[in-house]
Amino acid sequence: MKKTAKSAADKLPVEISHPDKVFWPKEGYTKLDLAEYYAAIFDKLQPYVKDRILTLERCPDGMGGQCFYQKEKPKGMPADTRTILIRHADAKKEATNYVVGGTLKTQLALVSLGCIPVHVMGTRAASSHKPDWVCFDLDPGSGKFADAARAALQVKQGLDILKLDSYAKTSGGRGIHVFVPIRPGPDTDEALQFARAFGAIVAQSNPKDFTVEHSIKARGERVYLDPFRNGFGQTVVAPYSVRRREQAPFSMPLAWSDVKTNLDPTDFNLGNFQKRLKGPDPWADFFENRQSLKDAARRLRKI
Repeated sequence: MKKTAKSAADKLPVEISHPDKVFWPKEGYTKLDLAEYYAAIFDKLQPYVKDRILTLERCPDGMGGQCFYQKEKPKGMPADTRTILIRHADAKKEATNYVVGGTLKTQLALVSLGCIPVHVMGTRAASSHKPDWVCFDLDPGSGKFADAARAALQVKQGLDILKLDSYAKTSGGRGIHVFVPIRPGPDTDEALQFARAFGAIVAQSNPKDFTVEHSIKARGERVYLDPFRNGFGQTVVAPYSVRRREQAPFSMPLAWSDVKTNLDPTDFNLGNFQKRLKGPDPWADFFENRQSLKDAARRLRKI
């Protein structure tokens, strides 16, 4: 007997509203397909969402309609959802009650509310101003993933000089994210300052390939080396996060040997994730490989 959306949804620990709603019309993927993906890979996703503060991107109609961002915990979340109250520097603004990730129940409840990607801060709720990674977001002005791949390899070379091990992943779109796990200690301002200084040096050394220009028009076809994911309250899509894009791609952790110009980031998607995730995890030692940002910053100042 053919599996119905209702019977499949009943096996999940959270009720998924309208499980048969089609989120990706061209591919035929439903909200239930998205929920089942996150349930199947949650052991891989959990280390990157555990104790992390989330910003929600809600797309109630999937690829159709509009999406909107939400920081406050939605009313439709389970009553026992973990949250953290963060007060704004502007005392006139009300404090925000952010959702904290880490459980499958929370993740599936977010899917039920139409959240496709998973946006996480570089800090954890227990130390909301102390990041444990630095992230570089490489956005090719050309729109070509090949340019992002070439740029990522150059960024790796620069980080190697600073004696920093780095990890690459597809953004799930046209770009690449390069992460550096760091030992907690420096605050978000220090992490952002380091990322901006490093990006400026890389751009100055490779002005035809890189830019740190804020203006999209001024960037041309160069790769924008965005350091601002490291600021307090800023987010980046987590490894394994699905994106609201055609073919339903997810953000795939890569070995550096796999960062090639002919790589197609849409090859990692809801339709083939079981096959794509069978191999060894190239980020397996990520959290065991935390490094000193202060030592790297000292080396950077000497360049």
